[in-house]
Amino acid sequence: MWEEQLKTAIEAGLKAMKEILRIYHSQFDVEIKKDQSPVTIADKNADRIIRQYLHNKYPKYALLTEESKDDKNRLNNDYVWIVDPVDGTRNFIAHQGDFCTNIALAYKHEAVVGVVVVPLTGEIYYAAKGLGAFYRHKGIVERIHVNDKTDNLTVLRSIFHSKESEDIVIVKHADKITKQEKWGSALKPCRIAHGLAELSYRLSDGTKEWDTAAPQVIVEQAGGIFLDPDRNRIMYNREDVHNHKGYVICNRIENFLL
Repeated sequence: MWEEQLKTAIEAGLKAMKEILRIYHSQFDVEIKKDQSPVTIADKNADRIIRQYLHNKYPKYALLTEESKDDKNRLNNDYVWIVDPVDGTRNFIAHQGDFCTNIALAYKHEAVVGVVVVPLTGEIYYAAKGLGAFYRHKGIVERIHVNDKTDNLTVLRSIFHSKESEDIVIVKHADKITKQEKWGSALKPCRIAHGLAELSYRLSDGTKEWDTAAPQVIVEQAGGIFLDPDRNRIMYNREDVHNHKGYVICNRIENFLL
């Protein structure tokens, strides 16, 4: 049902990737937004490219993106594109490769299409409800699935945003969680979907809909778990776009460790 929207999201992400890489390999200024988060011309240009492309293909769909003013008319639309043009701007500024472009489609508050493009490597993770999850790199496409591990678990931590609350949980379950790795942005859930790790936490406010919508589709379609800490599924196109409670991502429900 969602094949055409998925194809469109991938195309939009690849168009933005070219501009992001052009700026990444040049000199660029950094601005600080009202919420104290950084933004660059890459965020703004990629946002414009993606919005334009998605709107041209689906003019009746609403748009919610990190870098554009929130048009609340989206709340009356069943179809909403949810976009983070550069997820991991701090990583981009630091010239670390762990930044992505996230593009999702929500239908009646459920994320149903998800695309994560990794500009520096050209990797693409993508999924749509009922179609499964896939990884594409250098022209090769493979279907991906979470692994089945229930011990010797690897937890993925944020490079810039790890919290003490997460430390407490990891120490509490040290008998099962035996390895920690640091990754940026949407690469954490994508690696879990790919079977390369088992757990990732964000046990506080700080992320918004555009950070989680695309990765959630990919994890769920790969057979994984992506819930808030109360075990509720995260829904989208909300009036308040903050994910106040955070999230827990794991390969199996048995590993929902808190």
